[in-house]
Amino acid sequence: MSESTMMPAAPTSTDHVRLSRQDRAGRITLTRASSINALTHAMITTISAALSAWAGDQTIECVIIDAEGPRGFCAGGDIKAVSISALSDGGAGARALWWDEYRMNEQLSAYPKPVLSLLHGVTFGGGVGLGCHASPRVVTGSTLMAMPETIIGLVPDVGGLWLLSRPGHGELGTHLALTGLPVGPADAIHLGLADVHTPFEVFTELAAATSWQHAQDILAEHATAPEAGTLDGDREWIERCYTGDDVAAIIERLQQDPHPNAAATAEVLLTRCPTALQITLTAIRRTAGHEDLRQSLIQDYQVMSHSLERQDVREGIRAQVIDKDRKPRWNPAHVRDVDAAVVTHAFTPAPGGDLTFG
Repeated sequence: MSESTMMPAAPTSTDHVRLSRQDRAGRITLTRASSINALTHAMITTISAALSAWAGDQTIECVIIDAEGPRGFCAGGDIKAVSISALSDGGAGARALWWDEYRMNEQLSAYPKPVLSLLHGVTFGGGVGLGCHASPRVVTGSTLMAMPETIIGLVPDVGGLWLLSRPGHGELGTHLALTGLPVGPADAIHLGLADVHTPFEVFTELAAATSWQHAQDILAEHATAPEAGTLDGDREWIERCYTGDDVAAIIERLQQDPHPNAAATAEVLLTRCPTALQITLTAIRRTAGHEDLRQSLIQDYQVMSHSLERQDVREGIRAQVIDKDRKPRWNPAHVRDVDAAVVTHAFTPAPGGDLTFG
C-alpha cells in the first residue's frame, strides 16, 4: 500500500477538506469534525474541483469520500451561513452555495468512475447529497440518515426527494421527507440510499484502498448484513395514512389510526413548520414524475431560493441552531392555515434564474 501523497494535478486541500492520492485512488476527506463536517461553500467548491480534475485523470480509477470525527460523516449544509445570508445580502450567498452544491450532487450522480462513500454516524441533509448520489455507498452500525429540513422551516433538497420518491418505496419516502426522522443502515439500504454494510473498523481499510479492485476486494470480504430496520414493520400504517396531497388530512388520518406509531408520528408533524410541510408534500409528489435528477435539482433550487422569502426559515434556524430553545413560533401555526399561493410560488423560477448545468 502506497503512502498518501497530494496529487499535483488536483486542487489543493482547504482547512476542512483534505485531498490525497493513494496510487490509483483519489481520496476526499472531510475534516470539519467539530461541526460534524457540515458543508461550507468552500468545502463544496473544493470537492467539486477535485472531482473534475480526477474525472479526466486516466491514472485515477476511483474516488473515495470519507470523513473524520466519531459523530458522523456530514450533518448537512452550513445552516448558520444561510441564515446570515438571508439577513445580510438578500440571500445571494445562500443561493450561490446551493447553486454549487446541487451541481456537485449531479456531478457525483453522473461521475464516470466509481465513487465510494463511507457513511458513518450522522448523515443528514447535505451529507445525503454528498454521500448518496455516489456509488457504491457503504454504511455501518452507527449510520443515521435523515432529511430533517422541515424542522427548521426548509424543504428537503440536494436531490433527496429524488432518492426518496423512486418506484417501490410507496409512501415511505413521503413519511421520511415530512417528519425528518432518521433511519439506520438496514432501512437506508432498503430505501436505496445505500448499497452495502460493513463493520466500522473496515472503514479505515476501505478509506486507504489504492485501486478500485482493492476496494472491491475489501467489500467482498467484509460485507455483512445490518441489524433489521423498522420501516417494514411500519409500512402498513404509513401506506394507509400518507395518501393524497393534503398534509392536514394526513395528520388527521395519523391521529385516528389504531397503530400507536401513527399517533406518535402525528405529534412529530405538529412540531414541524406547517408551510414547509405542505411545500415538501407537493415537492415529493412532483419529483415522483421527474425524468432525472437534474429536473429534481432545478426544483430544489427554486424551492430553496424562495424559502429565503419566508420568515419561518429564519425562525426555525433561530430556534434550532442559534438560540437552541427548540420552540419555533411558526406562522401560520397549523398546516390547515397555509396559504396555497405561497406553496404555488415556491415552484416558480428562482430569483436570478433557474439552476443550469455546465
